[in-house]
Order: sequence, then structure tokens, then C-alpha cells
Amino acid sequence: MSHFRRLSVRALGDEAEPVRARLLELVPAGLEEVVDGNAVELAAYVPVGQVDALLVEFPGAVVQPVPQGWEDAWRSFHHPVTVGGLWVGPPWEQAPDPARAVVIDPGRAFGTGAHPTTRLCVELLATTAGRGSLLDVGCGSGVLAIAGVRLGFAPVVAVDVDPVAAETTVANAEANGADVDVRLLDAEVAPLPPAGLAVANVLLRPVEVILGRLDADEAITSGYLAGERPSTEGWAHIEAVTLDGWAADRFRRLR
Repeated sequence: MSHFRRLSVRALGDEAEPVRARLLELVPAGLEEVVDGNAVELAAYVPVGQVDALLVEFPGAVVQPVPQGWEDAWRSFHHPVTVGGLWVGPPWEQAPDPARAVVIDPGRAFGTGAHPTTRLCVELLATTAGRGSLLDVGCGSGVLAIAGVRLGFAPVVAVDVDPVAAETTVANAEANGADVDVRLLDAEVAPLPPAGLAVANVLLRPVEVILGRLDADEAITSGYLAGERPSTEGWAHIEAVTLDGWAADRFRRLR
């Protein structure tokens, strides 16, 4: 049996956002999320030695053993998707057209392209007129930045506070032959490079902070549930899209 455990927390409605944010603080490697109506199950795979501390934070959490070899078994759940005219998938799947492919090996960083929030962001990127410069805030594995390159955005800058995410984005960009300027910075406090369009697929509260700090004409945001929307000043809401209980929004700067 593995020395890891699956620790899951079930949250309803507005409770999901603070639970998700706190879990990600404690387990930054990422979460498994299952939406069931108005409820969300948030699960983390953690070493046995961390379980007791997490149970102090989440006393109602369910802890389950995981089988030996689970670290590699996750690959069977990652399949390619076609969105915005692009094929997005892992390196162990064959892309039909390399010129329209975004090949993502998530490594230790969040983001394979199959999550509904990623797909929604790619859809909105693909319908952006004029293209121009793109800033990917909280780039994770780099999937949105690389998709932006494939869709014709340039220059493309990707930023993340996590060194692992920055390293993974660099590796994925190189593997795709995509020109992405990757920078390690905290988007909630550090100056952000200007861009025609910014995309932030993170969590609701960070999205609100980031929107207040962007030097961009338009913004695409996601990382929160359908029915939620960032509270913003200085931005006009243009459109909202949803998929499998998740939401994404497009905003335009009020001048």
C-alpha cells in the first residue's frame, strides 16, 4: 500500500471557495475536484505524515488509502480535448496536427488542458479579435500561454509565484516550440507587465486582486464555480460562459 492518502473535503455553494483556497495553501501541488450539483468534493493526495495536521484544519475530511503505483495511474485519466480549434493533450497521446497542438506534460504543476476552466479560457481566447499581446497570470503548466501562441498572440508572457510552475511552463513551451517569456513573480504584489489581453485562471479572490492590478485592455478570468463572478471596479463585463459547473468571464477596461 502507498505511503500516501487521499484526503477529501465536501463543500456546498459559497463554502467551496475558502476551502479550496486553504487546501491549495497547504497542498500547493494541486487538487482533484468533483462537482456534484451545488456541492464540490476537493481531494488532495498527501503523505501519511501530513494527514493529522490536515485533519486539524478540516476535521470533517474523509481519509482513504491509495494503492501502490497511484502516482503513474493518473495518466489514464488525462485524455486530449479539442477546444478553440486546438488539440490539447498529454505527450503520451498522438496529436493529429502538430501545428494546431498544445502538448502539455503537467509534471508537478497544475493544468493539463482538460479541466473545464482551462477549456473555457481557451474558447474565449480563440474568439478574441485582433489577437495582440497576452499575459497569462498564474500560468501553472503553461497550457494557456502556449495555446495563446498557437492562436496567434504575440508577444506572450507567463507569470507564476511557484518555481515549479515556472519551470514546467518553460519546459512545455520549449517542447511545443512556442515563444513564451516566463517570469517568476507574485501577481498579487509585484508589478505586472502590460498586455492587450490578460488571462487569469486561478481562484476567485486572487482573480479579484489581479484585476485591480492589471495594465491590460481586456481580461479573461476563471477558476471559480458557475454562479460566481469576480467583484471588479474599472472593468465592464462582456460575456460569461460555463461548463460542467464552472465559469469563465471576459472583461473590458473602462477608460
